[in-house]
Amino acid sequence: MSASTAAPDPRPLTGEPVPLDLLNTRWIQEGEEKDLLDSVDGLRIWLASGGLDARFTADRPTLEKTLIARDALGAVVDNPGDPAASAAADAVLGHGRIRATLTTEGPGEQAEFADPAWGPGWTAVRDYLHLLRTAPDRIRRCAHDACILHFFDTSRNGTRRWCSMALCGNRAKASRHYAKSRES
Repeated sequence: MSASTAAPDPRPLTGEPVPLDLLNTRWIQEGEEKDLLDSVDGLRIWLASGGLDARFTADRPTLEKTLIARDALGAVVDNPGDPAASAAADAVLGHGRIRATLTTEGPGEQAEFADPAWGPGWTAVRDYLHLLRTAPDRIRRCAHDACILHFFDTSRNGTRRWCSMALCGNRAKASRHYAKSRES
């Protein structure tokens, strides 16, 4: 199934950088945790939504390796500086490398894997390193207590708190309003 024929992505937040988009394959809906990567079909949807489907195959081995990478990425994002989390992410990075290339268009880089099933997960963890280099303080988890989504804050002043103002921001405002109205 190509990107144009892939099933619709059911997640409430998409379009984040690849590492955070991988973390956002888990979300809470009506109090229940959902997981897009509970099947190869879900992996196919995730690969298509991030434009990775042209480079990587959605199959059982790739799904298994991507889940390992997601767990490692989740640990390092939610526990920065934790040695065990860093070691797990580093173990994923050990499954690939960048080879410098020279093409007719000029210098480039090409990712290489001994096992291509590591490709999507490795790509997500490597892209996380780029986010850490450029703006580590902009990698955020939604401030709503009942939300597990992550986002990269691109707001001008860097004060975004919610994965989505329409979802979690409004829920928080409604909760505050309800609490104030009950006090009066």
